[in-house]
Amino acid sequence: MDWQRLDVLLTRVRPHRERLALLLDLVVVGLAWQFTYLFRLGFERWFSARPDYDSYVLLGVLAFYAVAMLTLRVPKGMWRFSGFGEVKRLALACGGAGLVAATAVLMAHLDGVPRAVLALHPLFTLMLLAMMRMGYRMLYEHMRSRISGSAHEQRRALVMGAGDAGRLLVAGLQHTQGWVIVGFLDDAPEKQAARIAAVPVLGRLEQAGEFAALHGITHLIVAMPGATVPQRRHALDIAGKVGLPVLTVPSSEEMLSGRSVNQVRDIEPEDLLGREPVELDEGGISECLNGKTVLITGAGGSIGSELCRQVARYGPSKIVLFELSEFALYTIEQELGEKFPQIPLVRLIGDVKDLEHLRHVFGKYKPQIVFHAAAYKHVPLMEEENAWAALRNNTLGTYHACLAAAESGAERFVLISTDKAVNPTNVMGATKRAAELVISHMAGQGYATKFMAVRFGNVLGSSGSVIPKFKEQIARGGPVTVTHPDIIRYFMTIPEAARLVVQAGVIGQHGQVFLFDMGEPVRIVDLARDMIRLCGYDVNGIEIVFSGLRPGEKLFEELLSDKDKTLPTHIPRLLVARINDHAISERALIWLDALQKVNSASSDTAVRTLLHQLLGSEYHHAMLENNDSVH
Repeated sequence: MDWQRLDVLLTRVRPHRERLALLLDLVVVGLAWQFTYLFRLGFERWFSARPDYDSYVLLGVLAFYAVAMLTLRVPKGMWRFSGFGEVKRLALACGGAGLVAATAVLMAHLDGVPRAVLALHPLFTLMLLAMMRMGYRMLYEHMRSRISGSAHEQRRALVMGAGDAGRLLVAGLQHTQGWVIVGFLDDAPEKQAARIAAVPVLGRLEQAGEFAALHGITHLIVAMPGATVPQRRHALDIAGKVGLPVLTVPSSEEMLSGRSVNQVRDIEPEDLLGREPVELDEGGISECLNGKTVLITGAGGSIGSELCRQVARYGPSKIVLFELSEFALYTIEQELGEKFPQIPLVRLIGDVKDLEHLRHVFGKYKPQIVFHAAAYKHVPLMEEENAWAALRNNTLGTYHACLAAAESGAERFVLISTDKAVNPTNVMGATKRAAELVISHMAGQGYATKFMAVRFGNVLGSSGSVIPKFKEQIARGGPVTVTHPDIIRYFMTIPEAARLVVQAGVIGQHGQVFLFDMGEPVRIVDLARDMIRLCGYDVNGIEIVFSGLRPGEKLFEELLSDKDKTLPTHIPRLLVARINDHAISERALIWLDALQKVNSASSDTAVRTLLHQLLGSEYHHAMLENNDSVH
């Protein structure tokens, strides 16, 4: 028997379940009337002994039973879950309808209807109705076990995309207990009404809502890893409007890293970015990194750890992992040791604020390529009570790493910067802007090392990112907190950011700052609504609360200041900016010497004043501006 076809048939009639259930129940009532006559009169007198008005009596009996069933909501019962509670409701309906029908017949003096028929008919009806429901439940559970390996139905899915990924997904999930793939949806005309892996193509993507209601779907799976970003985004938009949990298959990049196509996962915010992946100069990167010693500061952080993974793909002779957090260092070295066992790792606990230790490390291992990812980056935390820590780590730590790299003869030094360094309004952004000026200063000192920086926007999923917070809030049922209804941010994924850094490290020259054309900025409140919808919740069911801008936070971020100019590179959407800061960089050495004499007792205000001495009008801070107006 084709159990899949039976399942499709049953789900097609599900929207009409209540009307069909009432009709079948009334048919059973009529059959029970006939069986009761057969039991009372026997075959010989089954029809001949009935009164002429018996058919009219039966119509009245059917009417009484219909009213009783509707009153007790019998048609709303789910037959596949029938149990003792359903039998009790049926008994009440049959008893009540039978009593009313018998009373009406007796009061009408319709003596041709046998009294035994009136008495036994409710019992026959109850037995047949209960047997019909139990039989359906047995058939349904047997069908479930034949289709999914389990009698308990858990997840019924529509797969959006009937290509190779969809076919492999079905093949994998058919052996996974609890999944039932009801059908495919695909816009290709040649695939309509076809069957792929014994599963029918039901219709087009736009019909997702229609078929979800028709087939009792619980999940939608977007299986389009090879589609263009606009096509995937279009499918996700359609799926999000259905109001069911949406899953997707791993992307092409994830499958290259070892994930299987049937390892479905939740929709991540990076799936919503709507941007094509960056095409890199793979040959140039390989030539630059292959066989080289690469040192990465902050190697266990969000960006640093991804840099380690990206660098390891190009076969360096050694990777020096420099990290302050013992746990973060352990985590990344365990992962790299498993995925890239052929690459020697040097695992060092270290602090970029410790110049002597940095000199020792650089002198011992002689790294040729340095990626400087160590930084404090959480804006509100650095703004209050931690301004001195941010200045020492982000700016002075960058200077120390630059000195150690230059003195050891490193070929290239790449600083990871941020869009918050442009016209900064907070301590974190100001310290990163100061770090960029350190790079500019070092580039003009005649060292053989090429110093450069890479600037990008918010990184999805990085530590301190808003995305994990949104996920936790949605899982709890809300509310989801957004600082301001108009706040916008540029976003990129962690792999995108790491690849950009690696590529910049290959093509960068002295004093350059690289930027990524990140497309259109994203409204945070829209991102929150998309995440709520794709988790299967109604956007009106989970409240979004606006909590107000945090200290030092801007409504929008910039990638360039007005004074900056950009030039294209041979890498699409990768731009290079030469910062007009020669006058400032000449003062950088004096400023850095003064910085090293400041102690940890310095107040936040003193730190802001020190940053303002270097950055001047670039640094827009309300407290400083208020002080200036007072003086």
